[in-house]
Formats: sequence, C-alpha cells, structure tokens
Amino acid sequence: MKLSACIVVYNGYDEALKAAQTVLHCTRRYPVALYLVDNASPDGSGKKLEQAVADGLLAAGPGQQVVVHCRTENGGFGTGHNMILPELDSDFHFILNPDIQLTADTLSDLADWMAAHPDAVMARPSLVFPDGKPQQLPLRRCALRPMLYRQLPRLSFWKGQNDHYLMLDEDLTRPIEIEFCTGSFSGVRTSTFKAVGGFDESYFMYVEDADLTQKMRTRGKVYLVPQYTAIHAWHRAAHRDLKPALWQTGNLLKYFHKWGFKW
Repeated sequence: MKLSACIVVYNGYDEALKAAQTVLHCTRRYPVALYLVDNASPDGSGKKLEQAVADGLLAAGPGQQVVVHCRTENGGFGTGHNMILPELDSDFHFILNPDIQLTADTLSDLADWMAAHPDAVMARPSLVFPDGKPQQLPLRRCALRPMLYRQLPRLSFWKGQNDHYLMLDEDLTRPIEIEFCTGSFSGVRTSTFKAVGGFDESYFMYVEDADLTQKMRTRGKVYLVPQYTAIHAWHRAAHRDLKPALWQTGNLLKYFHKWGFKW
C-alpha cells in the first residue's frame, strides 16, 4: 500500500517543520510521500522548508519521499492542496494542517481501516488538544444555527443545535458515519479524491472542507474512526480577526447555495 500526505503552509515554519517531522517519524508501516506546499509565505517558510530537507532536518526514511513546492502566490487552502493532485499515485492520501502532530502510525492505521471498509472514501481520527483534552468538532452537515452559536455562544438557547452538530447524541467511541470531515486531518481514498477534482478552489479559506466532504459523499461514506488519535493545536483565526470571519460567512453562503440551506 502507498500513502501520501500534504501540508499547506502559510507562515509558521517551526510548526510546519514539527508536523512534517512527526509524519516522517511515525509513518513506518507503508511508504509515504510527504508534500509541503508553501502558499507564498511572507516569512520565507517555503525556502526554510527546502533548506530543512537539504540539511537533513526533514530526512526521508526508507520508502519515504519529501517534496516541497513553493507557490508564487497565495491561492488559498484548497488551491494549495490541489496543486499536487497530478502527482499523486498513492492508495490513500492525507490532508493535514501544519498544527497537526502524530504520536503513532495513525496514517497507516487509518489506511488499513479504510482498506478494510470498501465503502469508506474519507475518514478522520479523534483529535485532541496538546494537553490531551478531546476536541469537539462538527460531524454533521453545516447548518446556520449551530454555526452562529459557535461564533456567538451567548445564544445559549441554540446550544442543543450545536450539540446535534457535534453528534453528542451518538456513541462516538466507535467508528461512525459522519457528514462533515474536518480539513485539519482528513484521510481520503486517492482515486476518489482525484475523481471529484479535489477541493473547490472558489473557497479561499474556510468551509472548503465541508464542501469537499459533500463531494466525497457522492461517491461513498465518510467516517469518524475514534480509536486512532492525533494532536491538533486548533488555531481559530476566525474568532480573532474580522477578515477570516467575513471569508467564513461568504463561503457558508456559497456552500448553502451549492448543497442546500440547513437551518
């Protein structure tokens, strides 16, 4: 079995380097090609990653390959990941954020699980904060009320809608089909990912993972596989700055227009 993984980087060399190192260190069962796509980082992260490969800080082990691509413009999250689509010849591909860290051979584990479940076209593990606390991420399709509640938690009368969005009414200790697979860590069947054309590049940032999930669901099922775990620092820029919040709002409207409104 052949694996591949991609991390799209915009600034933050140190974090991206650590994420990449954990992928190479932990992924041992199967060959893996690791792609690092720098989205024209002003801080020079792309050139630093190229130098890290040259200096051996990102040393590929047996059966491993590290490829760094430096884009000349920032085309957004999905565009960065789509850049490597023509190069992929793996069985399973992993979409990873720079704030992901592996502590076990989670890529191989998820690939084995998906290979044993032919209906699975996309899956993710459980994600935890660096202190080990479990993260609660959306698992059902985007809907307006829970997304508003997550931005404005004072709307406490919609907490039940958010709990439903997180599937807290389900047993999440076992593998379960989901409707939303976070782009911070997604495993995809490579042939299906290529067949749907990867990400919709009209989403510059935010909601593109929800859109990709719906595209993948037209070809099979998407799962949470909670027995496998990774660390996710979870930088929530949309809650700190106006521009990302506006991107998220605009993309949500685009998503609803494309996949149908859900209140």
